[in-house]
Amino acid sequence: MNPQMPGTPKKNLMLFGGRAYPELTEEVAKHLNVTVTPQSAYDFANGEIFVRFEESVRGCDAFVIQSHTAPINQWLMEQLIMVDALKRASAKRITVIMPFYPYSRQDKKHRGREPISARLVADLFKTAGADRLVSVDLHTAQIQGFFDGPVDHLWAMPLLADHIRGKYAGHDITVVSPDSGRTKLAEKWADTLGGTPIAFIHKTRDPLRPNEVVSNRVVGKVEGRLCIVIDDMVDTGGTIAGAVKQLLNEGASDVVIAATHGILSGPATQRLQDSGAREVVFTDTLPIPAEKRFANMTVLSIAPLLARVIQEVFEDGSVTSLFDGNA
Repeated sequence: MNPQMPGTPKKNLMLFGGRAYPELTEEVAKHLNVTVTPQSAYDFANGEIFVRFEESVRGCDAFVIQSHTAPINQWLMEQLIMVDALKRASAKRITVIMPFYPYSRQDKKHRGREPISARLVADLFKTAGADRLVSVDLHTAQIQGFFDGPVDHLWAMPLLADHIRGKYAGHDITVVSPDSGRTKLAEKWADTLGGTPIAFIHKTRDPLRPNEVVSNRVVGKVEGRLCIVIDDMVDTGGTIAGAVKQLLNEGASDVVIAATHGILSGPATQRLQDSGAREVVFTDTLPIPAEKRFANMTVLSIAPLLARVIQEVFEDGSVTSLFDGNA
């Protein structure tokens, strides 16, 4: 008589990492107590990318991590190819983890004949075979609706706020949004920090000249207070450096910058150093190499959060519960 087949096969978690930021993948693996699945990945002479996994992935619950740093198009394409390879190798479920969502600033049309590139990225991953997306602090929450499947939108605010609360306890704090569009986030920060006042900087931006901002005036109480300027990303640093100088001119006692994604393109590091900020705090969703760091920069690890989310997804648990039901 043939032995009965098991009714429920054992689930198998496998972790995969792209070449953009292997240190983050390794740190996540340590928190999960798993090893990163070995792979062969290289570029052909003309720039084409090749990926092959060295172990069977049939029936696994696959988690594919890639940090979309510069050159962003290369690492985006590599992650898409990794997903395609997993799909064709019969992975049971594929979860794409991109701590920084590429092209997230292109989430709507400002003028005619413009792309909505954030939607295109979601479509590409769906076509490649992704079942689920995980990202940290999307530029706008509506990007969740671009992907036809589950999207876990994680917050770095609890991690950043814990650091601020621990280091600056006893200070008179005002949470400052660098523009009027981030006031809702500033309100959440204020609640997290115990009901502090909020302020925002009224500014203008020329849509024809990207990365150039003119700061106008501060709206809110900042004189004699420690101002925490919050944002989702710092690219060239022009906006945030202008905000710091504006706050100091308005009588702020000190300014601390807290942002999730340190893109730090071009002159950003020098601008942040020269801005007069007491401390600049990032998470490591993107790699920040030694040459872009300076004495009063603090980089917090996002790996424990990513590991907890992977564990919850793998065990069909609740990701929202990690954020007190607010994610």
